[in-house]
Amino acid sequence: MEVAEHGLQIAGRSVPASSGATIDLHDPATNRPIARVASGTREDVSAAVEAARTAFDSKGWRGLDPSKRGRLLWLLGQQIRDRFDELARLESLNVGKPLREARGDIAYVYKLFEYYAGLADKIQGETIPVPGERLDYTLREPLGVTAHIAPWNYPLLLASRGIAPALAAGNTVVLKPATLTPLTSIRLAGLAVAAGFPSGVLNVVMGSGKDVGEALAAHPDVDSVTFTGSTETGKQLLRTVADRVVPTTLELGGKNPQIVLADARRDRALRGVLAGAFQNAGQMCWAGSKVLVHEDLAPTFLAALQEQMVSMRLGPGLREDVQMGPLVSKDHVARVMSAIEEGRASGGRLLAGGGRPEDPNLRDGNFVLPTLFEDLSAESRVAREEIFGPVLCSWTFRDLDDAIERANDTPYGLAAGIWTQDISKAHTIARSLQAGMVSINEFPITFPQTPFLGWKQSGLGQEQGMDAVLFYTHAKNVLVNLE
Repeated sequence: MEVAEHGLQIAGRSVPASSGATIDLHDPATNRPIARVASGTREDVSAAVEAARTAFDSKGWRGLDPSKRGRLLWLLGQQIRDRFDELARLESLNVGKPLREARGDIAYVYKLFEYYAGLADKIQGETIPVPGERLDYTLREPLGVTAHIAPWNYPLLLASRGIAPALAAGNTVVLKPATLTPLTSIRLAGLAVAAGFPSGVLNVVMGSGKDVGEALAAHPDVDSVTFTGSTETGKQLLRTVADRVVPTTLELGGKNPQIVLADARRDRALRGVLAGAFQNAGQMCWAGSKVLVHEDLAPTFLAALQEQMVSMRLGPGLREDVQMGPLVSKDHVARVMSAIEEGRASGGRLLAGGGRPEDPNLRDGNFVLPTLFEDLSAESRVAREEIFGPVLCSWTFRDLDDAIERANDTPYGLAAGIWTQDISKAHTIARSLQAGMVSINEFPITFPQTPFLGWKQSGLGQEQGMDAVLFYTHAKNVLVNLE
């Protein structure tokens, strides 16, 4: 079977890796090959950074009238809109997620570019009153070449979340997509050219973390690093960039609680807990992977949860009726199954799942049954660590303070959910939760204009909103003596 081949995207052209190396990509639902992409080297990273630096220094991008830069971002958003179904199907095929979820991802992507298109000419400094005959004001200027290292679970969405504000501020970009899922990022580079972006403004280098990611983070001509991925990899990257003291944003792991109070609207909370835990087969940093249910509601709620999980339709993401797709790779299946086995051995009750599906039609794919544990030890790995798979841990509570304490008993602090009809109580709980994002009667939910950030070991810095644009700028103070 012939598969499509894709080169690195450098200076507006598709080029092979300097070593000639390639990576074969596979459909997670069948493990059949779907594409072959160039696998970059440190030399390729240097070529991409040089192209981005040339584009930045030429002032054809950073010196462009901000409203015109915004217009190009808007046109890129329109290119994505025009190819909505194509991109959604490509994302579903490469990642394995259900097509309806991939459609939501691509819609979010074009909204990101449209939102930041509108902010491109609204990046402004301020005038500051100072003593005497003086004028003091600040400027906001682009950083330069920005590096973006994206994960495999939401490839185009999470890459675009950093790229769009960086471009709006006048920076140029080198993107390293995840090794397993680069196809929509490659397509994005081509769409930027079609939209009229100058050569070298957006470059994409595929390859391993060791060959490309580390080289990009350590490159002396890179002016900022934006990373989304695991906490351990984020810590390693932070050590790499520390020697150069460049602005860095890290969006890392999470073990995110959902608290269901006795007065919650059961069916609504049930839908939210299921979506929060099993969207993208649980492969998301903001997955609501632990649920705390009030003891008065727990018997019926957990029974309904178990029933819904057992009947969940698994299959290839491109099938319209599928509710949960496969995991991204065989290696990841092995990691998730290892965690499930540890959960079995740690004393909790297994209420649903815990293995691979028996359907022979799913035998060749990377499928794991949606899994529910009850009353795991708080110290067990499954209860504390990010599993990044379809694994949900549940506990009941009587006292709300105990529920909040258990919700906060994690090294992470990314997201949390609250389900109750008592909005006053919900606000009180929200203030007590150690998380960068709290959703009330909805989970997970975010918009391009709202902050996306983690506390504790879930991250450093903020994505989305106006603050994301400001991250990609230098502040400069100018003082003029008027005497």
